[in-house]
Amino acid sequence: MAKHETPLLDQLESGPWPSFVSDMKLEAEVRAKNEAGIEFQIPVDAVDDLLGVLELSYVHGRTHWKHGGIVGVFGYGGGVIGRYCDQPEMFPGVAHFHTVRVAQPAGKYYKADYLRQLMDIWQMRGSGMTNMHGSTGDIVFIGTRTEQLEEIFYELTHNLNTDLGGSGSNLRTPADCIGSSRCEFACYDTNGLCHFLTNLYQDELHRPAFPYKFKFKFDGCPNGCVASIARSDMSFIGTWKDDIRIDQEAVQAYIGGEIAPNGGAFKGRDWGAFDIQKEVIDLCPTECMWMEGKELKIDNKECNRCMHCINAMPRALRVGKDTGVSILVGAKAPILDGQQMGSLLAPFVEVNPEDDYAAVTEVIESIWDWWMEEGKNRERLGELIRRAGFQKMLEVTGIKADARHVSEPRCNPYIFWKEDEVPGGWERDVKEYRKHHKR
Repeated sequence: MAKHETPLLDQLESGPWPSFVSDMKLEAEVRAKNEAGIEFQIPVDAVDDLLGVLELSYVHGRTHWKHGGIVGVFGYGGGVIGRYCDQPEMFPGVAHFHTVRVAQPAGKYYKADYLRQLMDIWQMRGSGMTNMHGSTGDIVFIGTRTEQLEEIFYELTHNLNTDLGGSGSNLRTPADCIGSSRCEFACYDTNGLCHFLTNLYQDELHRPAFPYKFKFKFDGCPNGCVASIARSDMSFIGTWKDDIRIDQEAVQAYIGGEIAPNGGAFKGRDWGAFDIQKEVIDLCPTECMWMEGKELKIDNKECNRCMHCINAMPRALRVGKDTGVSILVGAKAPILDGQQMGSLLAPFVEVNPEDDYAAVTEVIESIWDWWMEEGKNRERLGELIRRAGFQKMLEVTGIKADARHVSEPRCNPYIFWKEDEVPGGWERDVKEYRKHHKR
């Protein structure tokens, strides 16, 4: 018997797709029966009350969660997001219902035993509900009480060698795609770079000192499986400098129907014979491909790395061998100044673990120094760039202006020179000037 009637939530179970409401009801039932004999450290009916407060929010058309304020573990400023219900008498099980972010491993590789240990902690000290994973990337533990936070933190760090993720005005937990550990398209080791920076910047992760949040995301290739170009203040996208590698025999195999295009992803129905002209060449955004007899040709200097041809014919086309990353900056969601995508900062950077990724960390730390000095409270990096200008970003990072930095023609007809760009600076000898320019 459900603790609260939830007719509006019940409608969300009526469609053809899996419903989070069904998952919540199942967890509430498991907690009520407690066949495993768990010594729950928060109210047994926490999930029942969560269903109840959500139903009430649907009825009223407004939230019944109030701002959590500052809540966390000793010595850390991030990792826990405070949640308090504004109807604690009606729903005592969720009077406190804090969210705990747990740092995910690079590539999100887990052993089953580790996941079981995580859930043992959370079933006892929290609601048992998780989000695998949050949009930032963390393992998200949904719902616990304040007095359980230190206990959870101790067990994570001492027993599982796992730390909290980032929240608040700090570095958020870096997130990456699966990279070269499993993907043939990866242009660098995303797992290696993500893991290194996560360890290097632990202080920035847990002790907020920034004007606002800051996110790293790592895409192994331009396919962008973690959408870093749209979702991170600094985006690292794998790329290459040399030519796309072509296997002409495999090209003919695709044309002849011996190999299914797109890795066989669309073979559930008959789409007809593969047409390389229609499905690949005509869809090239820069029109840099053509057939010359039985050979596929690519004008590589015109290629913009859209990946479409490689995705369509992965056994015939490969990324180049001279690989690295492009660094983009300034992406953000539409909070203050509207959403924006990342802007290209460094077209190509070599990723070298042997020197501790020095080429990458130099760029990161020069940006942080500038942002922490000039950024306003709750101003994302992208908003500072729009306010101060991209030219200033180039100055602080020491990166030379490049035609690839141009996103649109300029609309300001004035050019302002700086003193160090003018021979002799602003100071002039009047007598010397008058030798050549009489009154």
